[in-house]
Amino acid sequence: MASARHVADRHRGTVVGMNPDPRRRARAMTWNDLRKGRASLPGNAYHITTVTRNRTPYFAALDNGRKLVRELMALQAEGRCETLCYVAMPDHLHWLMALRAGTLADAVRLLKGRSARAISRAIWQPNYFDHAARSEEDLRTMARYIGANPLRTGLVERIGDYPLWEAIWLDETLSL
Repeated sequence: MASARHVADRHRGTVVGMNPDPRRRARAMTWNDLRKGRASLPGNAYHITTVTRNRTPYFAALDNGRKLVRELMALQAEGRCETLCYVAMPDHLHWLMALRAGTLADAVRLLKGRSARAISRAIWQPNYFDHAARSEEDLRTMARYIGANPLRTGLVERIGDYPLWEAIWLDETLSL
């Protein structure tokens, strides 16, 4: 019996599902196909991961990272979302947010578009990954994971030394 695992084809942006019937060819699904039927609900919290185009380390330049952070805060000031935690790694962003208005796709689209304009170049790959949090405990676990990224990758020895991160649970996150 075939498993439900999927294999991502990074070059074409498709996912190929394992088909239980070997006589039938598996249909390649795009990332947008996977989003069909998904609902984003105001009030729900989501962990978003999005990657820069060709994994270029745009945010290794502190000025670019600050421009991204300004756009995160602008979305919050507009009432679209509440940023609970983020870390801008050199080539990707982890963002834990609570959606307040509109859709998740709109919030991510606005963040990517505005930050790209602020940096004056197309910096993002077109897609993103999202995971809905199920409980308050999930949020804190996600925040710890997000905050620990610079430590795990060896960019810093103490999280407080990394400039492009924030969490509303600051004291708890620092105890990593």
